[in-house]
Amino acid sequence: MSHHQTDSTLLDKLYDLLTGEHGERVSKDIDERAAKDQPHNFFSYLTANCMGKIADEISSARLILPWLFGLLGVPTFYTGLLVPLREAGVLIPQLAVAAAVRRLAYRKYVWLVGALLSAVSLFGMAWVAISHHGHTAGILIILMLLVFSLARGLCSVSAKDVLGKTIAKSRRGRLMGLSSGISGVAVLAVGIWLGTINLKDASVGLFAGLLLAGGILWLLAITIFAAIKEPAGNTASEGRTIFAALQQLKLLKTDKPFRHFVIARTLLLSVALAPPFYVLLAQAVAGTQLTGLGILIIANGLGTSLASPFWGYLGDHSSKRVMMIAASGAALLGIITFVGVTWHWAWLINPYGIAVLFFVLNIMHGGVRLGRKVYLVDMANQETRAAYVAVSNTVVGVLMLSGGFVGLLGDWFGAVAVVLLLALAALGAVFYLRTLPEVSEP
Repeated sequence: MSHHQTDSTLLDKLYDLLTGEHGERVSKDIDERAAKDQPHNFFSYLTANCMGKIADEISSARLILPWLFGLLGVPTFYTGLLVPLREAGVLIPQLAVAAAVRRLAYRKYVWLVGALLSAVSLFGMAWVAISHHGHTAGILIILMLLVFSLARGLCSVSAKDVLGKTIAKSRRGRLMGLSSGISGVAVLAVGIWLGTINLKDASVGLFAGLLLAGGILWLLAITIFAAIKEPAGNTASEGRTIFAALQQLKLLKTDKPFRHFVIARTLLLSVALAPPFYVLLAQAVAGTQLTGLGILIIANGLGTSLASPFWGYLGDHSSKRVMMIAASGAALLGIITFVGVTWHWAWLINPYGIAVLFFVLNIMHGGVRLGRKVYLVDMANQETRAAYVAVSNTVVGVLMLSGGFVGLLGDWFGAVAVVLLLALAALGAVFYLRTLPEVSEP
């Protein structure tokens, strides 16, 4: 038996173990050839996706870059731009990206370009970190973050399309859950390591090293994702200009199920916007005890690694239910937090209690993210998938920018008031999600 055949046999056995299949490949929503290649594609996609997730965490615009900006003496104004640009830069341009993707028979090459640009931008940030400071460092890193964000947008549209073409309908949630779980464990290890370091005395070289490691992970991911055996897809001659791409916005008017999904995803932004306000609350309640970078990464990594496989398996049965459970948990958590702070519950409002709140919030946020991704991929078909992803991401990206104004409420009424407001919005999302149809096919 050849080395290649041995590898294939091992992949087949491991795939059967994870999915419960026994030779007969599930082929819902994919062609027969892709069904046979599923074990190979499953693990190629899984490995590359894990590497990308780890790279994202160790170059996070929510945690790593703000700490780096502090070390470099970058003005606070630039720090405030990090998260909005990181998120909106990924989402808003995707109408144009999807128009280009629909013209390609093989969409994995779009992902490869995005991954390469991601690596280059992280290498650039590392260079800036060790060679500049102050305003100059802030401007250069913000510009590179914009490139990184646009590159991640290329990966976002193309990855979902490749997933839909190569992995059967009832196996996608499992793959995404495993990916989040494995990467969460790796990020947890990084957090534990950082937790042993006195970050106040840490050199800029430490953070430059994290950025370099992120770039290297993207380069490794390129070699693995390139090995995916993607079947040729239908190409579209329309959508060659940005004006034609903007016509896709008509889907919000003409496609009722899709419109309802976009409304639901908009309401679910309340969960995505909540974490920074929990961090502010932790700082106000616990002082410096929870501001360490390591403990935040540990809470995030631990919550993701423990919950993601569960969300993935549940998502293959009902991605709608995943979104409802996760949004319900986030809403309940926000209400409990508000009451606890208002009534001064000592058993909750202490360093350990706040850490648990942040941990649970990360679990619920992971459920919302996985649930809505699986729901969208399952709701679409090969002809509509790229357009669905692009339109929903564009709309949500614009709203994400405007969602930054929620921070003004925090200045006026305090972080705990924003936590309550976002919790009530998440509760509204739960009731709206009940009206969505089931799209999963176990």
